[in-house]
This record gives sequence, C-alpha cells and structure tokens, in this order.
Amino acid sequence: MKGIILAGGRGTRLYPLTNIVSKQLLTVYEKPLIYYSLSTLMLGGVRDIALISTPEDIPRYKELLGNGRKWGLKLTYFVQDKPRGIAEAFIICKDFIGNSTVSMILGDNIFYGNMRLKEVYANFEEGALVFTYPVKNPERYGVVELEKNGKVIGIEEKPDNPKSKYAVTGLYIYDNKVVEYAKNLIPSDRGELEITDLNRYYLKRGELEVNLLGRGIAWIDAGTASSLHEAGSFVKSVEKRQFYKIGCPEEIALRMGFIDTNGFSKLLEEIPNCDYRDYLLEIYNEFNQEV
Repeated sequence: MKGIILAGGRGTRLYPLTNIVSKQLLTVYEKPLIYYSLSTLMLGGVRDIALISTPEDIPRYKELLGNGRKWGLKLTYFVQDKPRGIAEAFIICKDFIGNSTVSMILGDNIFYGNMRLKEVYANFEEGALVFTYPVKNPERYGVVELEKNGKVIGIEEKPDNPKSKYAVTGLYIYDNKVVEYAKNLIPSDRGELEITDLNRYYLKRGELEVNLLGRGIAWIDAGTASSLHEAGSFVKSVEKRQFYKIGCPEEIALRMGFIDTNGFSKLLEEIPNCDYRDYLLEIYNEFNQEV
C-alpha cells in the first residue's frame, strides 16, 4: 500500500490566512495541519508516501518533513501547478503508484479514534473503499445512498435532499486501476476531475465499498476558518484530558516499528527544548520500560 497526501489548492476559503502560506501548514493547536493527515496514513502502516502541492509550497513541505527518513518513511514530492481536481492526484502520481494499491487523504482532514486502519489496509485487495461519517448537515458533502445491508447504491454531491446522513470523508483506498479510471473522467463544469465522479466510476462497475465510521471516531474537515478553529479546540481538549497526543509522527513511527529507540533518541537530539520534546521524552522513557 502506498499513500498520497493532497496538499495543493489555494485555500481560498481561509483567506487571508492562506495568502502567503499553504493551508496544510497552518497550526492546529501545537502542530501543523499536515501532521494529522500524515499520521493517519502512518497508523495504517503506510510508509511510502507522495505529497502533492503547489510549486510555491513544495519547498516549505520539504523543509518541514524532509525525505521522511527520520520517521522511517519515504516521502516523494509532486507538483500540481493548478487546482484541476482531487482525482488528478492519481494521474500525477501514476508512476509512483505503479502496480500498488494506494490510499489518498486530503491534507486538511483530521481523524481521531481507533479506525483499525492497519487491519483495513492489510485486508484491502481490489476495487475502491471510501470512509464515510454521519453528519448533521449532509447537504454540504458528497453523500452515499445505502441499502439496508449497508451496500452502497449511489453517491450524490451536495444533494438538496440527502438520502442518508453519511458524508464521504477525505480518506480513500483504491487499487491500481485508479490511474486509468481517473484518465477516463470528464472534467466538471468547474474544469476539475471530481473525486465523486471517480467513486461513481467504481460504483458502476460494482467495485465500490464503504467503511462506515461510527461512535468513538471523530472526523474534521479543517477547510474553513470555523472548522480550523474547531479542530484546534478539539485537539487541545483531548490532549489536556489524556496523556497521549494526537497526530504525533515521531511517536507513531516508534510504536509502529518504523524506527527503533536509537532512531527516536536521535530525533530527540534534533528537537529544541519545548513542551513537545518533553512529551516525546516521556514516550521514550515509557517505551524503554515496556521493552
């Protein structure tokens, strides 16, 4: 399984915050937004990851994340010079995907809770799998229509009369046919290759399944000023009440076995004295005691 983080676009809904910086580099409590989407893929066991962004922002992501080696990852960077749609990501990354399955996450999506991603990713073989979440205002999202047995029979984009409360989140898994399917898409009226159209393509062929996220899982699309603020408040609230942090790549790398304690110790040496380092030091000490 390979991973793609889509961190392109202009972030116009967050203007003027995004006038000089990419949306996914904005702060969610104490970490950049991109950490949360990266962490989601890592929790699924994905280590070979492509990041797509604008020509202006790619150097900033490289400065922040590097080649990923310090976290036991391999990060590759690709440019989307114009916002031509989410589904274009698979065309941009066609050589990167190769013969592999691939999971894409939107860089402004935050997930919290035990989604059993490692198990889900390990068991995925073919077709497409989209993650859906029950929302109060489904008319704002792409919505799946389901039969009583949970089988998906339709997808509507921002419907006036939603046929379910389940919104399609910004986390997807596809087999390697996704590249050819994306190439067959017709641009929408706004000139973009739409992810909803791609999912419908799979649906028409009987190759689309859904993972219904339920109680105990939180999903935040931090694409507006209001939701970005909510995301920061949510992360702060959780982290103030429990010991563990959300979206911490260093900790995930250690617990997933991507790096060992020696590699984690080297990470600590590179981080200045701060609350974040203090937390990682406690994780290091805890991990050594468990071992």
